Amino acid sequence: MDAESAKDLVRRGYDALSARYDDSYQGETKYEAWIQELLEDLGEGSRVLDLGCGSGLPVARALVSAGHRVLGVDISEVQVRRARELVPQGEFVRADATKLELPSASFDAVVSFYALIHIPLNEQAPLLQRIAGWLRPGGRFVGTTGHDAWTGAEENWLGGEVPMWWSHADAATYRKWLERSGLVVEREEFVPEGDSGHTLFRARRE
Repeated sequence: MDAESAKDLVRRGYDALSARYDDSYQGETKYEAWIQELLEDLGEGSRVLDLGCGSGLPVARALVSAGHRVLGVDISEVQVRRARELVPQGEFVRADATKLELPSASFDAVVSFYALIHIPLNEQAPLLQRIAGWLRPGGRFVGTTGHDAWTGAEENWLGGEVPMWWSHADAATYRKWLERSGLVVEREEFVPEGDSGHTLFRARRE
């Protein structure tokens, strides 16, 4: 599958199952700890980029509730529309993250949960380099990646009769990509999920 076809499959999947995705995963308590730790690192009124923001829940809502300014980006028009309704204090745009144009050193933090893994593998390292460039010195990156290398699709995603597609490298490769981007990896932890899992990285720009 070529890159644009894969992205279109991801977009259509989230357009179709935006609400079902929230129903399936909003009970995940792991988000609370991840968000709380980020909040402790942020100064008052920080500017945060949420890449793959989904419907704005729970990340963007928690950040704006704490007084931070959030720009959320998602490839799904339905997700962005719902985010604008659910988190009216945030700013949300529909865009392909790999084609996003933003000023350098303009964010205090970039958050990306379960979004990089929906991007074609050869576009992920360049995106991480751009993320590093969007961060101000001392800025934070918090994101999830693959733990083991895998590319594939699921035909009946979330039982909704629509397909979904993923592609990710292993954790060691993501660590290398982050470091090559100029980010200092402060912590890396395995996040178990079912029979497999993902990796959560916390890093900062020097």
